[in-house]
Amino acid sequence: MSALAHRHLARCHNVRDFRRRARRKLPAPLFHYIDGGADDEFSLRNNTAAFDHYRLIPRILRDVTRTDLRTRVLGCELEMPLLLAPTGMSRFFHHQGELAVARAAARHGTLYSLSTVATTSIEDVARAISGPKLFQLYVLRDPGINDELIDRCADAGFDALCLTVDTVVQGNRERDLRTGMTVPPALTARSFASFFARPQWCYRFLTSPRLQMANVAHRIAEGSSQVSSLASYINGQFDRALNWAAAERIRARWSGPFAIKGVLCAEDARRAVGIGASAVIVSNHGGRQLDGAPAPIEVLAEIVDAVAGQAEVILDGGVRRGSHVLRALALGATACMIGRPYLYGLAAGGQAGVERVLTLLRAEIERDLILTGRPQLGDIDRSLVRTART
Repeated sequence: MSALAHRHLARCHNVRDFRRRARRKLPAPLFHYIDGGADDEFSLRNNTAAFDHYRLIPRILRDVTRTDLRTRVLGCELEMPLLLAPTGMSRFFHHQGELAVARAAARHGTLYSLSTVATTSIEDVARAISGPKLFQLYVLRDPGINDELIDRCADAGFDALCLTVDTVVQGNRERDLRTGMTVPPALTARSFASFFARPQWCYRFLTSPRLQMANVAHRIAEGSSQVSSLASYINGQFDRALNWAAAERIRARWSGPFAIKGVLCAEDARRAVGIGASAVIVSNHGGRQLDGAPAPIEVLAEIVDAVAGQAEVILDGGVRRGSHVLRALALGATACMIGRPYLYGLAAGGQAGVERVLTLLRAEIERDLILTGRPQLGDIDRSLVRTART
């Protein structure tokens, strides 16, 4: 990375700065693919705004000399309670793609999550990092593919499996329709100027190896493994018959820690525990599926109470500050996940961009622990937060 690029990253001091930098680096269809949500994007906005309903109550005159952010999540010893959520097709946003994100996570001692629709394979990620790693499974109509993916993860030494349950049909993402976002990106009269204005991205896209959804490409007929064919194939293969019995079968096939992602109500959380889930991930898919669904932070406490310590509870959605992580931990979360923040970092500067995002968020978490008088994660409980009067 050039000295100029490093200077640009050094001028990014929070997630909002990285978002602006990503917007400058990416053609508009790709930026809005990261940035957008479903329908009117209420849930997208509310995921972050809802944190403001919880005030932080500091305790004073406490010894905060030593802080400790270490925690254990899904059987993995981590350096901080912030995980990297699964996101698809990362090489669209930077040529280093998933490997850059995985290496950044490993360097910061936290868990990286690989998506079924990643542009890097299970095996390549396993070869690249020895750090904690999770595979996120989309259930497809062909059970043979699902079983194969689970077995490949076991063989590659992945630490945990996550079943995502809120995408049996893709959400209505109108920003993509307006910008002409296709897979792969296509030049249209509307998008030509946006791509033309980003020559560095275009050069990297045209000179890098062909993009594939690397974990399922071999399942497509010979000659049709272009990413456009794979995208159509995947969207047509989401299994609308996915139910609790299917989830239980998947859990039985996987012997390690197992999470169900997309839980938004207490009853479903209890059922997840009942089929053997090690963790429930409270998530509305970043506001990209059902618009009007609650923000994860709004339902977190009731899900924590329903689980009653029988499984970990991970919050995914809207985290942009270290103080958001503290609020979630106070309401009972084991840890939080981020997706868009690290994608903004990836687009802004590859692995170095992701690492700076993680460095900044870790520093915020540590600083806020000190400022609230709770220097150890174990010091955090519900006394840290108070619901704001409306």
